[in-house]
Amino acid sequence: MHDLAHLLQDAMNRSHMSTETVAHATGIRTPRIRAFLQDGATGPIRPTQEELEELAELLALPQTEVREGSRRHPTHAMHDAVPS
Repeated sequence: MHDLAHLLQDAMNRSHMSTETVAHATGIRTPRIRAFLQDGATGPIRPTQEELEELAELLALPQTEVREGSRRHPTHAMHDAVPS
């Protein structure tokens, strides 16, 4: 399974869509889409459920695959833990 950044990048490449095209079609601001492409769902800017649904619909991705790709992976969760 790929993370959200890989899913979006692959789908955008297949569809020949730029970040600006996706932003215009979904109403999601371009900087947010760039953040999703760079950091996936684990960066400081996280996609909302509505944004995930819009991206999945536009890019013809299964909703379940996008949801799975947007979940934190165990390796990332370990790095995010607060030290005691």
